[in-house]
Amino acid sequence: MTVDWTVDYSPHMTTIQVVLETDLLRAADRAVRKLKTNRSALFREALRAHLSRLDQHEREERDREGYARYPDSLDEPAAWDKVADWPED
Repeated sequence: MTVDWTVDYSPHMTTIQVVLETDLLRAADRAVRKLKTNRSALFREALRAHLSRLDQHEREERDREGYARYPDSLDEPAAWDKVADWPED
């Protein structure tokens, strides 16, 4: 398969070799044609999205652990209501 798109050289990129299942490669090639991009760009974007999701998951897990260690007390919202500056209707 040939793609009519070129990959520009960047000194910040490294060439790697990746082993994929045949079906996954075929699906990637279909996406490449549909998006009019190339495999490298598709894989870079997919990896960025995956790493972003992992980062988000890790931050959410840290939040859950923090709330489990220091749970809100039931009277805390009432304390904030006493000092809140609510606009007049």
